[in-house]
Amino acid sequence: MTDEPKHTPPGQQVQVEIGEKESEGIYSNFVLIAHSPSEFIIDFARMLPGLSKAKVFARIVMTPQHARMLNNALKDNLDKFETRFGKINLQGREDSTRSLGF
Repeated sequence: MTDEPKHTPPGQQVQVEIGEKESEGIYSNFVLIAHSPSEFIIDFARMLPGLSKAKVFARIVMTPQHARMLNNALKDNLDKFETRFGKINLQGREDSTRSLGF
């Protein structure tokens, strides 16, 4: 017997384990995104009303390919959400891509 890791065949679902702490989630109302040729860095922060400083609570680093897959998954889920619950309005935001927070 070998101790080689088992690979998931294409198309088969992957079982995901989530710890108790992670299952609580982290609230974020401010996002900063940076990238290089080899990676995307997404900082999830919280900004409280009246304060001019946001605190980063999670940083996710991923390849450009995974960033594209995340973008596609978010678009798919936003479309499903809006079909079920109605359009999401960005209150007073003409260019929603320039500022990801309030």
